[in-house]
Amino acid sequence: MNLKTYISSLFFLTAALGFSQESWTLDECVAYAIEHNLQVKNTNYNNDSSKETYRQSIRNLLPSVNGSTAYTINYGRTADPNTNDYVNTEFFSNNYSLGASLDIFNGFQKLNSIRASKFIYKATQEDVLQQKFLLAFRVMSAYYDIKFYEGLVVNSLEQQKISQSNYDLVKKQVELGMMAGADLYEAESNLLGDKLLVTQNKNLLGNAKLILLQEMNLNEQTDIVLQETLEEASSATEESIALDSLYETARGFVPLVKSQEFRVKAAKKQLQATRGNLLPSLSLSAGYSTGYFETQVDDDTGKIIPFKTQFNDNASKYVAAQLNIPISNGWSAHSRVKQQKIAYLQAKNNLEIQEQELFKLLQQLVQDNQSFIAEYEQSNQKVKAQQLAFEIAQKRYEKGLINALELFQAKNLYGVAQNENLQVGLKLKVNQSTIGFYSGLPIFNIN
Repeated sequence: MNLKTYISSLFFLTAALGFSQESWTLDECVAYAIEHNLQVKNTNYNNDSSKETYRQSIRNLLPSVNGSTAYTINYGRTADPNTNDYVNTEFFSNNYSLGASLDIFNGFQKLNSIRASKFIYKATQEDVLQQKFLLAFRVMSAYYDIKFYEGLVVNSLEQQKISQSNYDLVKKQVELGMMAGADLYEAESNLLGDKLLVTQNKNLLGNAKLILLQEMNLNEQTDIVLQETLEEASSATEESIALDSLYETARGFVPLVKSQEFRVKAAKKQLQATRGNLLPSLSLSAGYSTGYFETQVDDDTGKIIPFKTQFNDNASKYVAAQLNIPISNGWSAHSRVKQQKIAYLQAKNNLEIQEQELFKLLQQLVQDNQSFIAEYEQSNQKVKAQQLAFEIAQKRYEKGLINALELFQAKNLYGVAQNENLQVGLKLKVNQSTIGFYSGLPIFNIN
């Protein structure tokens, strides 16, 4: 390998390692996931479609203008467009027409359709935001799962270190004849069990990282490094959370509820537009047409009349006003009104369902917050007590006052207490972050 290739390879490897070891914060994970998530992109496409529908509903107020032209060659026995006599000669003709129509009144259908499409457009905007928030919560859940399993790995490594120290101590004492060989087997069994637990926790950590990488759509990476520091959950109990106030705040900005609100308004306008079919409609139209015919000849010279002359002489113009009065069409218009009214009532019911689900969610969050705070405080006390009990057991074991089984039980109780404390602490952190979101705090940096 030459020097240039070696330097290039070294640079590439260093860059790759630097990227793989990049420390990700929660905000960075959420931002990357939103930018690369395919479902979010799909919801954006729906929003773009509804935006164009809204714009077209406005353009529908403009007059409808159409033009046409035709070049026709006639063969065999054909009616002469000039004299309407049948002739047996081949000839051609040109036709030109231009027409325009404008709705003067159609039961306010177009105006109501504009308002309905505008509400649908606003609803899809909220759908995009809702999709981003759902993704952000999934990323947050996966993020804290990683932090939990990272804590389990640290705790299990600590337990392994303790077991290794005990094994080394027992081995020395067995060599000095102060302990029996069976004690060494017990110490080795405990050490092997802790090593197995470390391996299991590392595997769980790997699975948790895979879930986060999948949520972020970070397919080119097999590992992710998160920031080491993590703000601890607050166990303060003096600040009680008012459920009614929390609901009123969340009710005003949660995208899922706002989206359904806009759909209710859209359904109401669509109902009014459908009722417009029961009213008379008035429209104006105007048109201009002309043509050039090979059979149109000058009587004096016998030559075909020039194109410009025919274009002016054959011109035809019209202006019309049309009034349509719906009388009966199989009662179809009334049926459509009834169907749209049902759709409107269903939209209102769906809004009530969303409001109900939101209230239940917030009610559960407040209840869980109180429970997690109490559990977290008791868990902190339990960890301190189990740590003290283990330290005492360790000293008693070194003096030969207790056997290896009793020491192993004390160590396990201490490890379980650490894991429980880690789990409830992260649950409380996630719960508090979720409540903060519904309280209107900028938990996620999402526009």
